[in-house]
Amino acid sequence: MVTGRVSQKGGILTSAGRPPDQDTGRVGYSRRIASRNSKKPVWPDTPPTESDRLSYAEAEPEPFWLSGPRPAVRPPLDGPAEADLVVVGGGLTGLWAAIQARQRDPERAVVLIERRRLAIGASGRNGGFMSSSLVHGIGNGLARFPDEIPLLERLGLENLAEIKRTIDEQAIACDLVSPGAIEIAYTEHQFAELPEVRDELERHGHQAELLDTEALRAEVASPLFYGGLWQKTGECQVDPVKLTDGLADLAESLGVVIHEQTEMTGLAKSGPGVTVTTENGSVKAAGALLATSAFRSPVRAIRSRVVPVFDYVLVTEPLSPAQWDSIGWANRQGLSDSANRFHYFRRTADDRILWGGFDAIYHYGGRVEDDYYQRDQSFAGLAQRFFAAFPQLEGIRFSHRWGGAIDTCSRFFAFYGTAHDGRVAYAVGHTGLGVGASRFSAGVGLDLLDGRENEVTRLDYTRKKPIPFPPEPIRWGTIQFTRNRLAAADHNNGERGLWLNTLDRLGLGFDS
Repeated sequence: MVTGRVSQKGGILTSAGRPPDQDTGRVGYSRRIASRNSKKPVWPDTPPTESDRLSYAEAEPEPFWLSGPRPAVRPPLDGPAEADLVVVGGGLTGLWAAIQARQRDPERAVVLIERRRLAIGASGRNGGFMSSSLVHGIGNGLARFPDEIPLLERLGLENLAEIKRTIDEQAIACDLVSPGAIEIAYTEHQFAELPEVRDELERHGHQAELLDTEALRAEVASPLFYGGLWQKTGECQVDPVKLTDGLADLAESLGVVIHEQTEMTGLAKSGPGVTVTTENGSVKAAGALLATSAFRSPVRAIRSRVVPVFDYVLVTEPLSPAQWDSIGWANRQGLSDSANRFHYFRRTADDRILWGGFDAIYHYGGRVEDDYYQRDQSFAGLAQRFFAAFPQLEGIRFSHRWGGAIDTCSRFFAFYGTAHDGRVAYAVGHTGLGVGASRFSAGVGLDLLDGRENEVTRLDYTRKKPIPFPPEPIRWGTIQFTRNRLAAADHNNGERGLWLNTLDRLGLGFDS
């Protein structure tokens, strides 16, 4: 995932009616981008300038997190292999699944295969935000499973604590910090909605503080900031690639066999188990766990419910002490804004600024291709809006630019299931908030594969799936029109119009 945020935003996209038990009145993720009394947009409405484009012209076209030293590539699978469990996908979900499988049963033979390199997908292309939320923000969770949110919030905080414990015990140097996160309001109207969010957070065990204009700008100085909500618990930041590499070391120390550059080319029942075929080999196993994120899956239930949405990110060169003095940001909180098309931004451990979001690009047919990781139009817009937010940094250069595919589903958080008569389980659809939730999701996937019944597998959260997206070409057309209406709402005082209001009532969404 490319992003993590305090709360959910986005538009609503549907293909069918909503389940009758959803409180769709709370599933409205739009926020006004201009005040009720002004048509003036927050962001520039002119094309990016040549200066904006020059700011990233020499940036490395790769994720900042992947640009540092990495372990040697693990050898690909060559020939047949056997295991008790084969995990498909070498991101955070797949690694947590492999680790927990061995921790639960040290005798269980586990093989993990990754199509290219570990963390090459969403786990290495996100913003490094790590949240306790399992439901993409408490408001989204209350709208969908209100009776289960007290338990899910507790489990989410426990899950985050376990991740921190693992990082500490294994001495994983992943630049973990826990400063909380601030949701930024640009207008009086947006700010007026934040007290309710604060109250919900506090009712569910979080600490949160409202910041007026003066207080917010004392934390982070931007002329655009009107106010905000600082969630002080359940929000962390990491270097996601360092975390992934550390978890891979842990997995191997537990006996997991990892093969990189090993793409799954087939999945089929085989005797009492399954066989996963690859270009140069195969793994015969009692069961398989799919952690394929936004990449095409052999399971129809995943393909119909996940759309890969591309998101883009810039990272600056390191700021000077004088530049940091002009901004503040001494507490290093993660930040995101409240618009339909939102940004997320944070400080890195070496004092750069990561700035991403806004665009959510879907390609016809759900294709995920290497060429899509670079998009000049998105980078130019990001640069322009960065300098609007921080005019005191005019002249700074960006060192890295990249995109990533988010496994978006219509409920905005992971869903689960089994296939091939229970021999295959999956955990996918994190919709941009998977760095923390991936550990929990991996455990749920293992529970389903192993036939375990517990308080989590009995939840509607686990048993129910999001409504599928429509097939092509309706899927592409609907997504594009919804994006158009979201942009119109941002430019029209947040007025959602007939289309978005109709989709709100149906209770389904499109988000990144």
